[in-house]
Amino acid sequence: MAPVSLSRRALALPAARAAGAGRRAVAAVVLGGILFGTAGTARALESSGTTSMGVGAARLVVGGLTMLLVVMALGRSPVAALRLWRTPAGLLAGACAALYQVGFFASVQQTGVALGTLVTVGSAPVLAGLLAWVVLRHRPSRAWAGATALCLVGLVLLSADGLELGRPSGVALALLAGLAAATYNICAKTLLDKGVPVLDVLTGTFLLGGLLLLPWLLATPLGWLTTPGGILLAAYLGVATMAVANLLLAYGLKRLPPGPVTTLTLTDPLTATTLGVVVLSETLAGRAWLGLGLVLLGLVLQGLASARRPAADLPVDAVVL
Repeated sequence: MAPVSLSRRALALPAARAAGAGRRAVAAVVLGGILFGTAGTARALESSGTTSMGVGAARLVVGGLTMLLVVMALGRSPVAALRLWRTPAGLLAGACAALYQVGFFASVQQTGVALGTLVTVGSAPVLAGLLAWVVLRHRPSRAWAGATALCLVGLVLLSADGLELGRPSGVALALLAGLAAATYNICAKTLLDKGVPVLDVLTGTFLLGGLLLLPWLLATPLGWLTTPGGILLAAYLGVATMAVANLLLAYGLKRLPPGPVTTLTLTDPLTATTLGVVVLSETLAGRAWLGLGLVLLGLVLQGLASARRPAADLPVDAVVL
């Protein structure tokens, strides 16, 4: 009996370790999504008299520098990350990272955190899939097309709510941010397929995006960065909602299939919506709530559809900016 008992223990130990690693991966993705979802509310609670351009620029600069420190702390050279600036995909990804910041924060300022985040997050995977079809020749499956149709109906309802409130520019900015995120993901997919480590992709593109926005940051009022609230806002947005959140997501992506990761990152729009309604007292019309439900359902179904496809055929739609 002793050999059997030892054998069972030997088999149980790796299984327990695998289960523990899986739980840690799930927790990392969920926490990362929650951090992403707090960005808009943090900006709304601490306006500090600055502009959306200034906040977005500060977030990306701090996020890029934080990623650089992480690379150096791991004993790695940042040269590989900076070399991405010589590649078309790296340059475009950096530009899209910058464009996303401006579009997203300007959108939530005009439409509210809940609506702006929902339109941005809901449109990004749809646009990423369409771009992957056109650019990477990844033909979408019928399941993905059906899930995307639900997302599109939901986005129409959400956008109609924004248009009714007289905020068409805010909706347009949210869609622009979604397009920037989608394009960033396609570029990231291209770089990852060439063997570039995800840490180098994040570091190189965030630093480039921050560098591109630096002139606009210096051109905006900088008094807010000398106040305790402004310093805390820039640090939180850059460190927590950019660097830490993306590192958590990368940790989960290495250990979980892409489908579950896509579904778990729904904590981002759910967190943003909850904070917008509860903390900021924002309101959504009845059809906007229906749109929210359709978008979330569509994203869940997209996650399930992606779980049945090879990883090589999937856009990196879980990377969040």
